[in-house]
Amino acid sequence: MSLLPPRYRSVFDALVTYTQQKDLRSGTSLHAQLIRTGASAVTYLANGLINFYAKCGRLDRAELVFDGVADRDVVSWNCLINGYSRKGPSGSFLVMGLLLRMREGNVLPNAHTFAGVFTAASNVVDVSGGRQAHALAIKTASFGDVFVGSSLLNMYCKAGLVGDARKVFDRMHERNSVSWATMVSGYASLRMAAEAAGLFLLMREEGEDQNEFVFTSVLSALTVPETVDCGKQIHCLAAKMGLLSFASVWNALVTMYAKCGGLEDALQAFEFSTAKNSITWSAMITGYAQSGESHKALKLFSSMHFSGVGPSVFTLVGVINACSDIGAVKEGRQAHCYCVKLGFEEQIYIMTALVDMYAKCGSIDDARKGFDYLQEPDVVLWTSMIGGYAQNGENESALCLYCRMQSEGIAANELTMASVLKACASLAALEQGKQIHAGIIKHGLGLKVPIGSALSSMYAKCGSLEDGNLVFRRMPSRDVLSWNAMISGLSQNGLGSAALELFEEMRMEGVKPDYVTFVNVLSACSHMGLVDRGWAYYKMMSDEFGIEPRVEHYACMVDLLSRAGKLNEAKDFIESATVDHGLCLWRILLGACRNHRDYELGAYAGEKLMELGSLESSAYVLLSSIYTALGKRDDVERVRRLMKAQGVCKEPGCSWIELKSGVHVFVVGDQMHPQIQEIRSELRIISKQMKDEGYQPAPNVLKSIVSSSDDEEMMGEMCSA
Repeated sequence: MSLLPPRYRSVFDALVTYTQQKDLRSGTSLHAQLIRTGASAVTYLANGLINFYAKCGRLDRAELVFDGVADRDVVSWNCLINGYSRKGPSGSFLVMGLLLRMREGNVLPNAHTFAGVFTAASNVVDVSGGRQAHALAIKTASFGDVFVGSSLLNMYCKAGLVGDARKVFDRMHERNSVSWATMVSGYASLRMAAEAAGLFLLMREEGEDQNEFVFTSVLSALTVPETVDCGKQIHCLAAKMGLLSFASVWNALVTMYAKCGGLEDALQAFEFSTAKNSITWSAMITGYAQSGESHKALKLFSSMHFSGVGPSVFTLVGVINACSDIGAVKEGRQAHCYCVKLGFEEQIYIMTALVDMYAKCGSIDDARKGFDYLQEPDVVLWTSMIGGYAQNGENESALCLYCRMQSEGIAANELTMASVLKACASLAALEQGKQIHAGIIKHGLGLKVPIGSALSSMYAKCGSLEDGNLVFRRMPSRDVLSWNAMISGLSQNGLGSAALELFEEMRMEGVKPDYVTFVNVLSACSHMGLVDRGWAYYKMMSDEFGIEPRVEHYACMVDLLSRAGKLNEAKDFIESATVDHGLCLWRILLGACRNHRDYELGAYAGEKLMELGSLESSAYVLLSSIYTALGKRDDVERVRRLMKAQGVCKEPGCSWIELKSGVHVFVVGDQMHPQIQEIRSELRIISKQMKDEGYQPAPNVLKSIVSSSDDEEMMGEMCSA
């Protein structure tokens, strides 16, 4: 400033004022005056203009002024570099180019230069340019500046390179609260709670001042139940230091308690917060949603709305996720309308949550509309849509969308691959599954959860148990889902003994089973007829693991007893059930009575289904078959009339087979297959061979579907074709 001629000082002061106020109009007018008087060529004033336009967001004008400066100094470069560094990823690459041009012009960067460069480098994935700038900062002796060190820390932490960040942190000659908070945040972002808490303790031991930023950083690292006690201690310390006056600290406390499973503590922190903002409400709503308390999340959002606090994007994401978890499509649509009203619909986080919500609620067409509306190359959005298709049984659509995702060059993540593998498993498309496996290896995604679980499940469901077991054994760590997938695969492929052995191995390794595990175990017992062992596992579920039986477990036990011929015991078990099982248990018993020819009990089970208003054609067909076997023609006609009155129609059967990378689909009565004549001809030959070898179809099964002379003719064709 001392080198600035006195006549320009008032002009310079005015420019500084306009910069602070971001008064673009007045600053532009002053720029015009400087051009007319020729004063814009003065380096001090030119630098001020560059800084003014950069701070006002007009980097195009800042660069024009910069290009017109004949005698640029380090301040000229710094103003432009810092301007672009604030633009995010789009400006980061330009910053690296400016640094290169600066060195080519023999201008030596200083601490302010590096602070801007490292800020820019923190916004890009590839930190190679930042590493080179780090080396240059050491070479030019700028590394000792605390602002440079803090910016460098931020760059490495954002890139997930906390090891490099810690080395920088330990070598810093001077640290401030920003340095400590940045390092703690780096650990927190990778869920390294022990390291974050350890650094916080070191900060206290060294007598450093702890402000609200440090506290919020360390609290954000505590995300599992095991760390809640540490969080409570930090909560007490924050109260002792008078930091509870900051809304950010309360927000961090609410989030910490919610993520650690302490919803009651989170609610207390929420209610004690004296300065609730949208972040506070969002933290509590999201906490409820993530803890399975979706109804409470929606109720709290209603309270937020009536309290006059405007929601943020993240609030609405939490609300939509809550609707998604409980299948509340009506409330989800209302939240969607609210997003449109607030202008949030085009936000990628909102649209991804909406696509996921509609898909999980079964409104797959609405999910696709949202997906097509945005058309962003965002892997989370694509994964939500692919997962939605797989979840709703539209597995071919899931695979087609994945192929399109690949063709558009969008890299899949672990969740994408898990959804695609689920679709392959549902279609029993082993070859496609193997191709996906190859892609997983190619992209280095590994066999961690959830990919390992999905892969072993896919191989098991496709009947390739050896490959499934190989994947399962190679997984670096296995959660309960991984064990469930393998136990289920063994059970479904007739290897019940191996399934039960694997369950015992799971218990020996200390993995706590969940309700799905016992469904698989009881199913294995059912297929092997192990009634006593099945009862033992059923009692173990509640006695040893505190898992209350669900309708799926009741179904497995009814199936187990029914397969073993203990039909009356199964009937008594159904009537003693304490859960609302709807129709499924009586349906299982009805089918078993048909198989064991216990027609009286079968009629009892069938009438129970009629009383409950069953709309499934199979129940009516089976009951009609039983009455036919009992010779009760009046009851047969009554069941048929009831079926017609209820508007129940038999859905056509469908099957498919994969041959030579193609899937052939067959539907009853469909003549559209291009090789239908050759297929029918081959079927006649096979049917004749079966008949010649003495095979006779069970007449009772066929009689159950006879209701007219046309049906009898059809039955005759089926028996003699």
